[in-house]
Amino acid sequence: IKYAIPVLISVALLAILFWVGIHRVEEGHNGFYWVGGALQQTKTEPGFHWMIPFITRFANIQITVQTDTVRNIPCGTSGGSLIYFDEIEVVNRLMPDKAYYTIKNYGVEYDKIWVFDKLHHEINQFCSSHSLQEVYIDKFESLDEALATAIQTSCDKWETGIEIVAIRVTKPRIPENVKKNYEEVETSKTRLMVEMEKEKVAKKEEEISRMRAIIQAQKEADIATINAEQISNISKINSHREIMEKEAEKKKEDIQNQIYLSHQKALTDAEYYMTTKQAEANQKKFSENYLRYVLYTSLANNTKIFFGEKIPSIFIDLLPKESKDSTTIP
Repeated sequence: IKYAIPVLISVALLAILFWVGIHRVEEGHNGFYWVGGALQQTKTEPGFHWMIPFITRFANIQITVQTDTVRNIPCGTSGGSLIYFDEIEVVNRLMPDKAYYTIKNYGVEYDKIWVFDKLHHEINQFCSSHSLQEVYIDKFESLDEALATAIQTSCDKWETGIEIVAIRVTKPRIPENVKKNYEEVETSKTRLMVEMEKEKVAKKEEEISRMRAIIQAQKEADIATINAEQISNISKINSHREIMEKEAEKKKEDIQNQIYLSHQKALTDAEYYMTTKQAEANQKKFSENYLRYVLYTSLANNTKIFFGEKIPSIFIDLLPKESKDSTTIP
């Protein structure tokens, strides 16, 4: 029993030491350890780990992107005006492969040196070399890039392992009387810009109206051209049709004339043929014997008897020569 109490005390002390030595590394962080004040190169990943209590010291070092906010930074311009930047956000990241050297050289609060203090320095450098007009208006839009470039250059030069992702700068706070003047100037500029925009809109509307008029005129001209072409085409078609009709009529007349000429020629040829044939027939029909027969017949049928010394010679002339000789009256 006399050994039980020391054993229990020892077990309790060991349990307490074990419990105290348990710690947790957060996600996006690495665990770094100091043994007797010396930084160890060993680092741990997120999760639960154990260390020797009272001998080993532990720190969570973030290695993901983080945003450091620097507030109320005084700034004196080259003209002597004192202004304040109420808030500047610095988005940065500690590179994991250089975290050990950064912690060893600049400590766990490395960002106080290279982000907070460095930003104060760069802001004052910028303001001291520029006027209030330049800081507040003219060069304000490029201030964030200038600060990011300056801080990143220093971090690279001293091998801090810090990567500056972005810097967001709010508008500085200036004296009220100066701010009022700037507001009046800004109001005047805004009014002027509005008038200029109105003028631009008016010019644009006028240009659009002119373009519409041109387009409408061109459209009407195109329509007139199309109509004229259609009328011309119709006229050409009508002229061509009239020509074709006249040619057809002429051909018809030529055919009719040809038919008439052919008909007349046929009639003439027929008449000529008939006359020729009739003449040939008459020549064959009215032979000398036939004519004598007709004479004798006519004389026989004549009821008139001529008496006297002389008979009309009309009939004697029609007799053949030998008949004339036999019928001569003494």
